[in-house]
Amino acid sequence: MNEKVLHIVEYDKIIASLEEHADSLPGKKLCRDLLPMDNLFDIEHAQAQTESALSHLFRKGSVSFGNNRDFGYLFGALSVGSSLSMPELLYLASFLDNVGRVRNYGMSKDGGRSEIEITARGNKNKNKDKKTGAAGTDPVSSEDSEKEETDVLYDLFDCLYPLPSLSAEIRRCILSEEQVSDDASPALRKIRREMQQTGDKVHQQLAKMVNSTYSAYLQDSVITMRGDRYCIPVKAEYKSQVPGLIHDQSSSGSTLFIEPAAIVNLNNSLRELALQEKKEIDKILASLSAEAGDHLMELRDNAQNMTQLDFIFARADLAMEQNATRPVFNDKYYINIRRGRHPLIDPKKVVPIDVELGSDYDMIIITGPNTGGKTVTLKTVGLFELMGMAGLHIPAGDNSELSLFREVFADIGDEQSIEQSLSTFSSHMKTIVDIFRRVDRQCLCLFDELGAGTDPTEGAALAISILNFCHIRHIRTLATTHYAELKAYAMRTEGIVNASCEFNVETLQPTYRLMVGIPGKSNAFAISQKLGLPGYIIETAKEQLSQDAQNFEDLLSDLEKTRQQLRAEKEESARIRASLDKERKALRDRELQFEKRREELLEKANMDARVILEKAKEEADQAISDLRKAAQNGKKTGDLSSMERTRTALRNKVNEKASKLSARKESSAPAGKKLKASDLHIGDRVRVVSMGLTGTVSALPDSNGKVNVRCGILQSKVDLSDLQLIAEDAFGNPAGAGASSRSGSAIKRAFRDADRAASSGREMDLSRGSAVSPELNLLGLTTDDAIYKLDKYLDEARVSHLQSVRIVHGKGTGALRNAVHQYLRKQKGIKSFRLGDFGEGDAGVTIITLR
Repeated sequence: MNEKVLHIVEYDKIIASLEEHADSLPGKKLCRDLLPMDNLFDIEHAQAQTESALSHLFRKGSVSFGNNRDFGYLFGALSVGSSLSMPELLYLASFLDNVGRVRNYGMSKDGGRSEIEITARGNKNKNKDKKTGAAGTDPVSSEDSEKEETDVLYDLFDCLYPLPSLSAEIRRCILSEEQVSDDASPALRKIRREMQQTGDKVHQQLAKMVNSTYSAYLQDSVITMRGDRYCIPVKAEYKSQVPGLIHDQSSSGSTLFIEPAAIVNLNNSLRELALQEKKEIDKILASLSAEAGDHLMELRDNAQNMTQLDFIFARADLAMEQNATRPVFNDKYYINIRRGRHPLIDPKKVVPIDVELGSDYDMIIITGPNTGGKTVTLKTVGLFELMGMAGLHIPAGDNSELSLFREVFADIGDEQSIEQSLSTFSSHMKTIVDIFRRVDRQCLCLFDELGAGTDPTEGAALAISILNFCHIRHIRTLATTHYAELKAYAMRTEGIVNASCEFNVETLQPTYRLMVGIPGKSNAFAISQKLGLPGYIIETAKEQLSQDAQNFEDLLSDLEKTRQQLRAEKEESARIRASLDKERKALRDRELQFEKRREELLEKANMDARVILEKAKEEADQAISDLRKAAQNGKKTGDLSSMERTRTALRNKVNEKASKLSARKESSAPAGKKLKASDLHIGDRVRVVSMGLTGTVSALPDSNGKVNVRCGILQSKVDLSDLQLIAEDAFGNPAGAGASSRSGSAIKRAFRDADRAASSGREMDLSRGSAVSPELNLLGLTTDDAIYKLDKYLDEARVSHLQSVRIVHGKGTGALRNAVHQYLRKQKGIKSFRLGDFGEGDAGVTIITLR
């Protein structure tokens, strides 16, 4: 990519900002070297990395890569077997600790774990028993495994090796940059213990001398060190009184620092021990360095991956700062920037722009006054392309689209050169000539003030010719201009569109809003008048314009007024639409509340009806039992009066219960009144009057009042006026004037039998065993008809004194069997039921035991 273009669109400033977000020196270098890529796969991969890092930042917060520096010299020393110093080893341990923190951050949900459970990649023998089967890695949960498949950074995090054993060993042996621990080795501990003992002897010997007759010869009663030898300060005139070695004297010469002869051997021993200590420390450092060298491959991987992660997270951090999003890339040379914001403009002041190029038109010509935002628009498009191709997110709306261009060319700004004797026009032409040598349809061209700096007529003609060159080659182009001729060229040329940056004449301030489809005006007359230029001068200037030019400007004014009016109407429509949506939601909420209340009332009515029917059944069963006992005891006409009283009481109770149930149903079902569309709900039971059929509503009335009704396997469209709503009792049974309760049918039959017996004087036959079959066949019936028939049959079976019955429903899909079983679970007169055994019909029948 041309470095000149990178500078023109201010890509270098973005890179400088990116570098500030990197922690480590190698990471900062990668940021400085970042250039747009020319491969769509590489671009998408880099974009995915930035997006993944941004997701980590949002979910877990930031992570530091700060102590990652250039390890080249350290790795070079380790590769040839050289020893590292104490500061270098401590830095290596600190780096490994940070590697562990970064790995935990990337591999865990919450950004880190309490312990580092990661071992070195090289410790293969110690890790073979892990569930993963791979040395040097953590077992991961199924949720972590799922995350591995989607997180493009997983491999980078997974290939970080904290080497905790190496780090711990370094910290065990080295306490600071200048001190090795006594516990670093047994030999070092022994040497230092001997040094301590010898030093104590020296101090004891010197203390005796200081406190003896020698004290008169001493300048001060202190023990001091000169070099690595213990000495005492002796007055110069008494040097012969203290036998020993002179190591130093004071600046005045009045004091000599003498090592007494009595401790020379002890000092020599200390010196020997110090040499042994240094030798042992060198061995310890060499051992630690050798251990680090054994893991040189892991250390190199750590440095490389930490640098890459620092670089990627710097991109994500910049995206977070800019409120940027991942662009969608294509190879169709299509650009669609939604609410794009130039990243170098104050976020509080920047005005978002929408730019689409490469679909309906491949060229946009932007016109309008200076400082109106035309150049910013060019730079924004060019900068977004370069940022996106470099793997950076762009500060724009979601799903903004960019394309892979072979190169981005730009001729923006005044580049006149005094040294090269180039005018503004010549400088622009030189740049354009260079562009035309290399440009093709795989490139993006940005031209600012095309044709400026020369005679307007010639400049406009030249600009049209240049743009036409790009247009016929389908080169994606954005250009800015002041020339009216270019506005007309765009209007009459297919594939080219005018655009302008809005300018507020009242405030004399640009709004920087890009308006595609509307050519811009210079507004020179309006601005001059607003600034106080006399009106007669403005009128004289207008007279100098040709009639065509005036008409063209008037047309632009009319277009602008129409645009503003349409925008105002659009905003008003949006406001009204929002208000209507709010009211519609409120009405819907009230409807839902009403429906909920209605269902609650119906549920209560059904529960009350259930109680009434259950009580009626119990009383009827008891009455029937009494009548049966009377018949079995052979009572005839002599006890007819007692049976008559029982019959009368039973009739009264049945009538009373039927009246209560009818009242309940009438309160919940509008019997006999004309239905409205609002009365129906999907699933309601209805009667088709003209057909004499019952069915279920499967779709609500349409605009013509037609209702979809399912009657068994028949699906019909029926007029709303031809329907009657069927109320249902708590058992799901139809309730109406002629069928108030099938559950009372057995009671009524028993009542009729008792009535006939009482009237004729004959013995009442309650067994009816010969009339009721012990088997009921439901094959071929719909669920509703089958349940109706089953209910009636069970009433007759109970009255007929049957103990067990067999219901044939078939296997099929199991829908009929499930409906039968669901019904049986609700019946109190059923003792138990089961599917048939082998030889009884298997799952195609149900055996019922009655109470």
